[in-house]
Amino acid sequence: MTTPQFTPRVFSGIQPSGGLTLGNYLGAIKRFVQMQDEGIETVYCMVDLHAVTVWQDPADLTRNTRELAAGFIASGLSPEKSILINQSQVPEHAQLGWVFSCVARMGWMQRMTQFKDKAGKNAQNVSLGLFGYPALMAADILIYHATHVPVGEDQKQHLELTRDIATKFNHDYGVDFFPITEPVIEGAATRVMSLRDGSKKMSKSDPSDASRINMTDDADTIAKKIRKAKTDPDALPSEVAGFEDRPEARNLVNIYAALSEQSVEDVLKDVGGQQFGTFKPQLAELAVSKLSPISGEMARLMNDPSEIDRILARGAEQARAITAPILARTYEIMGMVR
Repeated sequence: MTTPQFTPRVFSGIQPSGGLTLGNYLGAIKRFVQMQDEGIETVYCMVDLHAVTVWQDPADLTRNTRELAAGFIASGLSPEKSILINQSQVPEHAQLGWVFSCVARMGWMQRMTQFKDKAGKNAQNVSLGLFGYPALMAADILIYHATHVPVGEDQKQHLELTRDIATKFNHDYGVDFFPITEPVIEGAATRVMSLRDGSKKMSKSDPSDASRINMTDDADTIAKKIRKAKTDPDALPSEVAGFEDRPEARNLVNIYAALSEQSVEDVLKDVGGQQFGTFKPQLAELAVSKLSPISGEMARLMNDPSEIDRILARGAEQARAITAPILARTYEIMGMVR
């Protein structure tokens, strides 16, 4: 339970690493919009400091940051309702990140499975930032005293670390200053899979462009990719249990459910027994109706990058009105002379 003294506030962020996909939209951004519209204060971030834990081409990083911001806005995140920021424009993130790197323990960091996955056999050659970035992620959240964070299953461990850091800081200094943030994991398609292999997550790094729907794809491309998505010869089941050993069928129905804002069970009541030759055109029509307006608006925004930059600069000012007092109080608690 969140301590009552903390105002409900949502924070989440996505790396501007290029190539927004349907997985990003359904797994994160769509939920961001829903939470924004629930009346809770929301802060959404392009986490470019996390992106540079591996080398980034400067021109690509600039473009990718703007494209991610455009994707946020085109999907329905309003600068009038949410604070939209580029992480590096709010220096308190990095400042609190250093504090938390001193609070977190080496053993905690060494247990992070994402670091092990990303570093592989080259752990001695990766950047120190890649090893320590979960402390910065905790700072991203707690510099806003965020009470809730919408996360995917693969980020749950990092949020648990955030809770551990908040608990240790509060205990070490005898305060109740940082909230114990709650994860929010919801939705039929929080993990969208490849259109070519239902056992793998949809990813921009897959060499096959047909494996994913990019948020910049036009209507014809979206429809074509869905028509060619891998399936099996059987009809769709009438119950969820019928998806056993049918990952591609499960994935396409999950996508339909998420786009239509229905449960998988309700979708199967309508489409159970259909062959994919009947179901795929319905899914394609739905996907085009939901996604092509987003890609169109993204294109418009990317043609006017100054508009994106103005929105992010305004967001940074709004963010710092929250973060600067929290950092100042953190330093005061720790005995740092100001």
